[in-house]
Amino acid sequence: MISVVMPAHNEESYLRAAVGTVLDGLRERQESFEVLVCENGSADATEAEGRNLADAHPEVQFIGLAVADYGQALRAGFLAAQGELVINFDVDLVDFGFLDAALALAEKQPELAIIVGSKRGPGSEDRRGVARRGITWVFSMVLRRGFGLQVSDTHGLKALRRAPLLELVAECRFGAEIFDTELILRAEWAGLEVTEIPVRVADQRPPRTSIVRRIPRTLLGLTRLRIALWSERRSARAR
Repeated sequence: MISVVMPAHNEESYLRAAVGTVLDGLRERQESFEVLVCENGSADATEAEGRNLADAHPEVQFIGLAVADYGQALRAGFLAAQGELVINFDVDLVDFGFLDAALALAEKQPELAIIVGSKRGPGSEDRRGVARRGITWVFSMVLRRGFGLQVSDTHGLKALRRAPLLELVAECRFGAEIFDTELILRAEWAGLEVTEIPVRVADQRPPRTSIVRRIPRTLLGLTRLRIALWSERRSARAR
């Protein structure tokens, strides 16, 4: 089974169409699948829309979180998923080209724990606005130089093999924009196989969170993450 996890925050206008696209695409591929809509802290009718979709389609499950937190929505969806492979699609980023490539690669290389859809690797194409591209570049450089990250991207499309990652997901301590970054770093440091494939991305709608507000929050999160991970490694060496 494939589990598709879709975080949703204030996505009233987009959620039904996005979930419909996922349902149609997976039904066409005759895959056994489930779609987990992980609503988190929405101020519009996203929760009602998600519940209606779950009532209308047996493949759709609804998960509701009280607080707006993208990372915790991903975490909740992953832990509730039943599939061997968990696919992360955002409401504004549904890419069956990535899905098909990730499924083929996962079948060919069963040792892979994470497949990242990279916006920055060779062959990728990022058509988002200049500000969002710039933030992604800075974020990636900080992770490479400050954390030793091997892949070129951590946000957006991902295929996660559930079994080898369950314990690491439980160990992750951060949410918001940091959760998936922390998970990939923990996987690399644990010696799990992580790879990436190029994707094409473009702005489909305005960001749900102000970029100006995200920059200091993300930098603070990365600082806290570095302190936490290095502390864990020192403690492990001491034992």
